[in-house]
This record gives sequence, structure tokens and C-alpha cells, in this order.
Amino acid sequence: MVVPLATVTTAFNTKKSLAREDISKQIPPYLKKGDVIGICCPSGHITLEECQPAINKMKDWGFEIRIGNTVGAMDFTYAGTDEERAKDLQQMLDDPQIKTIMLGRGGYGAVRIIDKIDFTKFIKQPKWIIGFSDATVFHCHINENYGIATLHSKMCNSFPDDFSQATQTQIDSIDSIRQCLVGEKMKYERLPIAENRYGEGSGDLVGGNLSIIQMLDRSVSDLNTKGKILFIEDVGEYAYKIDGMLWNLKRSKKLDSLKGLIIGEFRIKPDDPGEEFGKTIYDMVMEKVQEYHYPVCFDFPVGHVKENFALKCGVKHKLSVKKENTVLECIR
Repeated sequence: MVVPLATVTTAFNTKKSLAREDISKQIPPYLKKGDVIGICCPSGHITLEECQPAINKMKDWGFEIRIGNTVGAMDFTYAGTDEERAKDLQQMLDDPQIKTIMLGRGGYGAVRIIDKIDFTKFIKQPKWIIGFSDATVFHCHINENYGIATLHSKMCNSFPDDFSQATQTQIDSIDSIRQCLVGEKMKYERLPIAENRYGEGSGDLVGGNLSIIQMLDRSVSDLNTKGKILFIEDVGEYAYKIDGMLWNLKRSKKLDSLKGLIIGEFRIKPDDPGEEFGKTIYDMVMEKVQEYHYPVCFDFPVGHVKENFALKCGVKHKLSVKKENTVLECIR
């Protein structure tokens, strides 16, 4: 059963999408034991062997697994050609037996196929799409154009090879995927840090990888952040590139009307000698949002790190940033 949420009011038409004012926001059905999770690779390539720890763990959770044709496929950096990757994802979206799709890994390639996908059957029978990094393409596109929630979390390549050697944080972050998929109440609490800005706000949670959000700017997959809680993360970019992307968020009005801002992990590439940028991620962010009054949380456990917890994109959350702690709670 699809759980209705609210109504999106922004007018916008796209190919293979609904007019945004006609969208009723939806949460895909939560899973029960015996449900089928499909694994496919719309971006970078990964082997079946590399997926095995994730397969084993999801079977332990009581789910059946369907392996897509792109798992183990390779075309340069991609898991097959654009046509092969689009076909594999399309088949899983259209298959009524598959209740959830977990992406094998990130990398690059989702933006090359997103406009080849027909979401008609998916809209009628929503299912969870799971991933992060390059999967931000799907989170943004699906949340904005169809009002259907998605799951920003670890993918197959992020599961530890040996769970007996994994840290408790790794284990907990992996289990947060299961908790989200079965509909458990999600609430994350973090210790405070000095750079946070206090406050409370509620709204739909949207976001993902900053570079991908930047890449989608002014496209049919562009994020509308008005009245929402935005989370961002990134990896492998120079500080000046991060600064430029943050300026673009500000100049495109994406920071103006937020209910909260969550800064995840930013693994910034070291500056070249003699070309030091001189600003931290804290400096760069607060410079862009100093005139606004919503809460800002830094160092949240999301991004390209072992401590990458599952977040329901397109679902209402409450963010509370206080002196004693930071709490993000899913309230639908």
C-alpha cells in the first residue's frame, strides 16, 4: 500500500513525468520477509563477487535477491553500455515481483541514462531505489518529478567483506538500511560541535552528493529546496570547487528558504603547494548562509564514509540542533 503524504505545488512539466502540481507524494511500500530486492548497476561496474557480502546480508534479513544483467558487466568504467544499463534498470522498475532496487555502486553514468527511463509502471507501483553518490541523480529526479520517496544509503560495494571485522558503526549503518526498508522509526542523534547553528525545522528531506546536485542544476531533475531540509556531501574535490558549488546553491536560491541544512562528510582533496585555499568546509558553508536563520548541522554521518546512515529522501523530517545534541527524526 502506498502511503500518501502531501501535495507538491510547483508547476513543472517534463518528458515522462507528471506536472508537479498534480503529484501526490508517496512512500513506497515497506518490505516484509520474502520480498525481492533487485541489484543492478546504472553507473560504474562491479563484480558479482564484490556484491556477495551485500547479497548475504540482505538474505539474512529475510529477503530474496534478483541479480541484474549489469552486475559483472563492463564497458570501460561503466557496467555495460548506456543502452544495457538503461534496459537492466527498466526491467527492474517494471517487474512487479521486485519490491526494491539496490544499486551496485556509484561512479558515473546515471545522468547518461536517466532520460531513457520510462517511469510509468514505477509511478503506479513505487518501490524503493537505494544508493548514494551518483545515485543522487535518481533521488533528485524521482523525488522532484514523481513525488516518490527514495533511500539514500550505502550500496553493495559499501558492505564490509567480513562483518566479524567490521566496526559497530559500520554494522549500525548497514542495519539502518534494513530498518528503513521495513518501516521502523528512524531517529539519529549526534553529539554537538561548536560550528553548528542552533534551531529547529521540519520539512521534506532532500539532497545527496553536491557535485551531482550541481550537475543537475536547471535540468528536468533539478531540486526544489523551498521549505525543505537539504543535506549535502562530497568527496575528492578541491576546496575551491566546493566553494564554487556552494556559491551556485546560494545564487540559484537553493539556500534561501530552507527549513534546515545538514552538512555530511566532505573529504576535500588537499590543495596544491602554494595554492592553498585557506577556508574550511565550516567557513565556506557559514559564509553562504549567515543571513538566514534555519539550523545548520555539520559532520552528520552521511557520505563517502563507513559511517553512512540511511536517509529517506522526499519524506518529512524534523531537524533539531541544540547545544546538547543534534537530532534528525523521520516523522512520517
